[in-house]
Amino acid sequence: MTELMLKYFRTKQKEVQKEKIYETQCPYCSMQCKMQLIEQSVVSRKQYKTVGKDNPTTQGRICIKGMNAYQHAFNRERLKYPMLKVNGEFVRITWEQALEYIKNNFTRIQEEDGLNALAVYGSASITNEEAYLLGKFARVALKTKYIDYNGRLCMSAAASAASQTFGMDRGFTNSLSEIPFTRCIILAGTNIAECQPTIMPYFEEAKANGAFLIAIDPRETATTKLADLHLKLKPGTDAALANGLLKVIIEENYVDDAFIQDRAQGFQEVKEYITSLDLEEIGEITGVPISQIRKAAAKFGKEETGMIFTARGVEQQTDGSSAVRNFLNILITTGKLGRPNCGYGAITGQGNGQGAREHGQKADQLPGYRSIENEEHREYVASVWGIDPAELPGKGVSAYEIMEKIHEGEITGMFLMCSNPIVSNPNAPFVKNALKKLKFLVAVDLFVSETARLADLILPTSSYLEDQGTMTNVEGRVTLREASCPLPGEAKHDWQIIVDIAHALGKEKYFSFSSAEEIFNELRLASQGGMADYYGITYERLRKEGGILWPCPDLLHKGTMRLFETSFAHRDGKAVMAVVPNKPVVPKEETGKEYPLYLTTGRVMSHYLTGVQTRRSPALAARNIESYMEIHPQTAEEYQIPDQSLVKIESRRGSIIVRSKYSEAIRPDTVFVPFHWADSQNVNNLVGKELDPVCRMPGFKLSAVKVSPVNDVYAN
Repeated sequence: MTELMLKYFRTKQKEVQKEKIYETQCPYCSMQCKMQLIEQSVVSRKQYKTVGKDNPTTQGRICIKGMNAYQHAFNRERLKYPMLKVNGEFVRITWEQALEYIKNNFTRIQEEDGLNALAVYGSASITNEEAYLLGKFARVALKTKYIDYNGRLCMSAAASAASQTFGMDRGFTNSLSEIPFTRCIILAGTNIAECQPTIMPYFEEAKANGAFLIAIDPRETATTKLADLHLKLKPGTDAALANGLLKVIIEENYVDDAFIQDRAQGFQEVKEYITSLDLEEIGEITGVPISQIRKAAAKFGKEETGMIFTARGVEQQTDGSSAVRNFLNILITTGKLGRPNCGYGAITGQGNGQGAREHGQKADQLPGYRSIENEEHREYVASVWGIDPAELPGKGVSAYEIMEKIHEGEITGMFLMCSNPIVSNPNAPFVKNALKKLKFLVAVDLFVSETARLADLILPTSSYLEDQGTMTNVEGRVTLREASCPLPGEAKHDWQIIVDIAHALGKEKYFSFSSAEEIFNELRLASQGGMADYYGITYERLRKEGGILWPCPDLLHKGTMRLFETSFAHRDGKAVMAVVPNKPVVPKEETGKEYPLYLTTGRVMSHYLTGVQTRRSPALAARNIESYMEIHPQTAEEYQIPDQSLVKIESRRGSIIVRSKYSEAIRPDTVFVPFHWADSQNVNNLVGKELDPVCRMPGFKLSAVKVSPVNDVYAN
């Protein structure tokens, strides 16, 4: 090829290739990895590539979900215009019509049924600004006490346990940077290798440095393979297993007496209960050999430093809150808190699972982790919002209990933002029937989700590429997600939608925001002096520093890397231990002759939550095109279920049909089904309505089921 021809082709290449770079961060898990999306225009089409960007949390790492997240943002099924249901079909309308429709229906419902007849159902995937604004919208614009969010189904057990034990909840008591230097790590009910893969290098480095890793899980997973010791317990017996570990720690005197005397209360009561327990009985309850319980306890007790991490396997139980408290009892007993390379971490599931619960979406909370039942807290937030404290509604109910209130007729209208409750909630058929009873349902979403299908009106919102705002990641680090991609069609940001509706309802005085940063500045003020104090954090600082760990009470404060170095957050400065019984207060479903197997649920790497986004990403959907049931070959043979065949799973609530998948990595008495699929493959059709009495978490991780080949089902 001649030099002239080469020059011609280079010139043409420059003409047809135009590159844009969008700064952003992943919309999925709580690691919130920083990314750049590179868009290249090549002739008449666009090509995309995602690259990780250096940051304090993941140092430029991204996983398969982050690499392909843009695919759902550009999916042709994206909602671009307000859609009104007319004669069972969705038709396009204008924003002016949509807002008028909302105003008329919200006003009518509250006139007919009272202020609390409207409910707000939020999300842990939206920004801090939007979570804050949604809480304010419910209480100021609608004046309803009924607001909760899908994070109730994710983080409530860990949050309540930390609040009761430490006096506050920040997810992690330390920063991620300390993990590689700790000597013993317990990973309880967490499959981080698939759920938060970019966190794995911290644990791999710890192991390379000589740390001993203990994994607690009914299944062998990519995470348990990293462990030195895998405690393969029966589903739902985590609290009893923690009692077994405590018994060995106390009886073998791995107790930090000085720490307990100076910094804890309740140890004597815990000790008396623990010494009354029989280790043999705990072994029978949990299915874990006593030798393994002794080894794990000794390893954790002897080491100078140690950390415990919990996730949904422990927390999504009807005794999830107390089970987490029992693992915190272990940390307190051994004095492994408030000092370098020692502490607790709740592995948050959703992208903004931490921040979304700090600023007002929970039924009992006001911004800054303030309590809606505390008069001083109410007065402060009311002063920021410019209202009389008496105007603030009281405490509402949890996410699932909102559905019960709909069935009872107390709630007749709902504003739903970025959530899919008929797939994510337990007792899913009940939830679907509840939403069908509403007089009026507004859904804000990227797509027509399974829940949005039931809506009277759907409002199109922005994706992670378009919506600027702050998120708070797994370690409590506030980060700024930049977003410069143009909005498709007439889609609006969540915060803009809330502001527009508030204006339509005549509340513009309280919602005069024109940017996400303006909302954040009010959030800073509303959180000032609260437990989750963001006052010292600004957009300018976040851009310079890459993220700040709260609490950060003033502009000169560097953020708090390690909590509880000198005291805990209770008034007396002490941690509070609690007796946790082997048998939970709310009895768990037992297996028996009719339903002989345990069912537990979880995630797969390529999907996220109810799959609304990831199933619209071709690269991710292709990796797991359908749901499945993981079953031990021995169990499958007993029930005559061939590998890779359709199988019916039944509980006392309902049934689903999925494909079988043989695995020797699971206990023979247990089957596993991921929760990312809907309709006839929605595993939450099988999960009961019982809730944790403390945090109102459903018991997703344990149901009694029976299985049968689909051919037999058809034959019957």
